Amino acid sequence: MHRIPARPLFALTTLAALLASPAAHAQQAASAADPQATTWALGVAAGVERSPYRGYGNKTRALPLLMYNGSRFRFVGTTADLKLGALGPVSFDLRAKYADDGYKAGDAPILNGMEERKDGFWAGAHAMWRNPYADLSLEWLTDASGHSSGQTLKLLAEHRFKTGRLTFVPYLGANWMSSNYVDYYFGVRQNEATAQRAAYRGGSTTNLVGGLRTDFSFTQSQSLFLDLRLTHFGSGITDSPLVDRSSAAAVRAGYLYRF
Repeated sequence: MHRIPARPLFALTTLAALLASPAAHAQQAASAADPQATTWALGVAAGVERSPYRGYGNKTRALPLLMYNGSRFRFVGTTADLKLGALGPVSFDLRAKYADDGYKAGDAPILNGMEERKDGFWAGAHAMWRNPYADLSLEWLTDASGHSSGQTLKLLAEHRFKTGRLTFVPYLGANWMSSNYVDYYFGVRQNEATAQRAAYRGGSTTNLVGGLRTDFSFTQSQSLFLDLRLTHFGSGITDSPLVDRSSAAAVRAGYLYRF
């Protein structure tokens, strides 16, 4: 089953989030030679991702992509960073992000009768440590919109291999989500419980993420990228009666033109 969300904003923001990792990687590579350089990039991307919600199916999208990188400010899709500077090989940013984690009752049969869960605006901090072995990034965010009152903490390690025009970036990470976050998006309130959907209060959990990004530059400005990702959900999510799988795969591909 392939499901194309009816809400254009939902689709746009989700795809931007899915593609942020490879796009940001290309952006950082473009500005590595001159940290003060200002760069823009335009492109188009497509993605297919399996939803954790029971009966939701796949999310399939094809949308444009926009990026900007300057000496003090950077944005990729729905993520914006204010650059604070660096201490040696470690750089620091203040980060703001729009996340479309919400849903409506009509999105899947298991959600019928559930109250709407809203998307959120998130704010926090990001740090990146570049070293010869693996680039390590740490992101902490809190729900500035107040819908879930949750927090997330993401740790990601990746290493870049380059041969000619082809680049490979395997990555592995962990995404911790607070109990408020899990309960808001995967919990079932007493007034939402049915014979097929028991009440559930979610607790904090950690998802494991692994994948491989590839980038092929066929000119100095133009490149194609592909991202293969697998997410293994933590028990706080898999124990929810709204969820029927322990992991989900995602594939993203696209074209990028850097100015």
